[in-house]
Amino acid sequence: MTQALLAPIYDFLHCETPALWVDVALENQTVMLIDHANCEKKAAATAMSLMTKYLDRTELLFCAARLAREELHHFEQVVEIMQKRNITYTQLSPSRYASGMIKHTRHHDDLNILVDRLIIGAYIEARSCERFAKIAPHLDETLSRFYNSLLRSESRHFADYLALAEQYAGTDISERVEEFGRIEAELILTPDEQFRFHSGVPVTLHTSGC
Repeated sequence: MTQALLAPIYDFLHCETPALWVDVALENQTVMLIDHANCEKKAAATAMSLMTKYLDRTELLFCAARLAREELHHFEQVVEIMQKRNITYTQLSPSRYASGMIKHTRHHDDLNILVDRLIIGAYIEARSCERFAKIAPHLDETLSRFYNSLLRSESRHFADYLALAEQYAGTDISERVEEFGRIEAELILTPDEQFRFHSGVPVTLHTSGC
């Protein structure tokens, strides 16, 4: 079942998470959980933003509403895990990951902006799913079970975003998807000054959150 869920994710992404990221994540699980909570919160906010801007696109409204509910539920689950582990929810600087893709968004018209936002959303959800699967076998039983439980919803979010991008574009978007895939892979594979859930290859184990 898990392999069937992950197969489209692996086909979509241009690279897998480097082993070094997993090593650093295991040594910095506090930062990982705090940033994971941030990611769930941002994902819900993104969905709400789409619902606010594109009132005339019914399929998007329904999809984004469901996504926002699920992401907020995941946020609550992460915070509950943090609370049980006496992890204080502190402020972390954002990673370069999402902004590194967003800066390549086309600004010619509203349709191009929407399609690019949906493609980016697909990559973020796909990478989240891939990383949950990548690190879950190395975590304690509670975290491993939780991260594995997220695979189904994350893979569905990826598929929903990509399907909406294809639907609203009304034309072949494979070249645009490939372009963002190369950008996303570069962000994942190149050295990164900080460790975050979606960071690239950490260049140091020091992760103070500054």
